[in-house]
Amino acid sequence: MEQTTREQFDRMIDRHFRFEAEDDVEGVLSTMVPDVEHDVVGSPTGPLHGRAQARGFYDALFADLSGEKVTSLRRYYGPDFVVDESLWEGTAPGTPFGIPGGGRRLAFRLLHVFDMDQSGLIRRENVWIDLASIMQQLGATPTAATAQEGA
Repeated sequence: MEQTTREQFDRMIDRHFRFEAEDDVEGVLSTMVPDVEHDVVGSPTGPLHGRAQARGFYDALFADLSGEKVTSLRRYYGPDFVVDESLWEGTAPGTPFGIPGGGRRLAFRLLHVFDMDQSGLIRRENVWIDLASIMQQLGATPTAATAQEGA
């Protein structure tokens, strides 16, 4: 069995990001194995398993965020994984992460760890989001009292 090349990884991940930017749930799911693990670090639901659970996540995400593009800043490769640091750009028409978006523009960094299966599909997607940047851009910064409590 041949090892997946960087070019094959790049094609699949770029395709995944393109479908996300187009709010295309079916397209996103087509880049994943049926029993995918989808893990957004810090999500109250914890890791999700299977395309049906991932579909619920993406349906909610696409209602809250309208992506325009994801720009990969750096990628690191292993024999069956890719680590991708990206910049997400778009608007927040809904309530992303429980914060009213009001249609405001957003740009924030993401770190993805993709585990790939031998066919080149995504087996596990682990996502780290710059939530502090999102909060700041949407005006949800902690109040002075909250900040002093943490001091």
